[in-house]
Amino acid sequence: MPCHMKVLIIPDKFKGTLTASQAAAAISAGWKQSRPSHQLEVLPMSDGGDGFGELMSQLIGAVPQRVKSVDASHNRCEALWWWHAKTKTAVVESARVIGLAQLPPGKYHPFELDTEGLGNLLQSAAAKGAKRCLSGIGGSATNDGGFGMARALGWQFFDTHDQKIERWTELHALAEIRPPEALQLFDELIVAVDVQNPLLGPEGCTRIYGPQKGLRPSDFDFAERCLQQLADIFRKELHRDFANEPGAGAAGGLGFGLRCFAGGRLEPGFALFAEQARLAERIKSADLVITGEGSLDNSSVMGKGVGELANLCKHFHVPCIALAGVVPHPGEVTTFFTQARALASGFTTPENALADPAHWLEKLAAEVARSADL
Repeated sequence: MPCHMKVLIIPDKFKGTLTASQAAAAISAGWKQSRPSHQLEVLPMSDGGDGFGELMSQLIGAVPQRVKSVDASHNRCEALWWWHAKTKTAVVESARVIGLAQLPPGKYHPFELDTEGLGNLLQSAAAKGAKRCLSGIGGSATNDGGFGMARALGWQFFDTHDQKIERWTELHALAEIRPPEALQLFDELIVAVDVQNPLLGPEGCTRIYGPQKGLRPSDFDFAERCLQQLADIFRKELHRDFANEPGAGAAGGLGFGLRCFAGGRLEPGFALFAEQARLAERIKSADLVITGEGSLDNSSVMGKGVGELANLCKHFHVPCIALAGVVPHPGEVTTFFTQARALASGFTTPENALADPAHWLEKLAAEVARSADL
């Protein structure tokens, strides 16, 4: 391995244990121990989920703003968004206000939760004078199709008896949608989605992502009926159909909601990050790229950030090493990387990896740096 290699360290979060920034710091520290002469560039990654706001704001130089809002269960909270005054750009992260990680595990059922808190953040950004908004929506606790967010923005929903609907679980009786007087919040609202699922059906938000938020199989049909009615009435009254658009099912249908009720444009979160970070230039100037995430599995190479990064590295003929907490099925992913290593695969125990992930990730990076032959 050349003495003065330029190494780009660009991990995603290790979900539930390390943020992308913490993972990058651990990998950098370990690599430096074994290869002190290497020039390291650290660039934590986000594809639209937890951490999107902080990382994106760092890239564009935006500063934090605090606003009073409510979490997904309507408990009052103080939430952050970020503001870049020169370009009148706002950065909003759904997980910071309606995120699953904001709530006590198992305390609430998704039928009790909605996206109203995000609507409050969007209104705050618009009131500040934002013309452009970047919104990352992964990591939400919700499955309401953006209903709560829409209500916060002034949309009104009525049932067959002309009674106002105030909970998304009443949407099965939806008969009419009334828009607010001011329809356009921003000149441009870019919604970073980390999945490409539609709103409804076998690959929709309810069946694919609902279980990790607390939906049971016995809840699926009812939740689908509510979201189906929302999509049907929106199509009938507003003459637009976004339910099958890739990413509409992201964040419990929030992709659909932002598309319909806030004028958003859905974009793959990694593509947005790559553009803001001038990632292609950084990769082309590197001799080696190191990435990683908590679980390196088939979904990692099906449009998520780590897999997309690996594809870019292949395109530019730059070797790419992946470090992960676990690699459940190595055969599915190792062909995408020059090397893929996991903490919990003989390097240390799963218990150790969970108890002190930064320590063990640093040690793994040090070992890979010592032994890699590129």
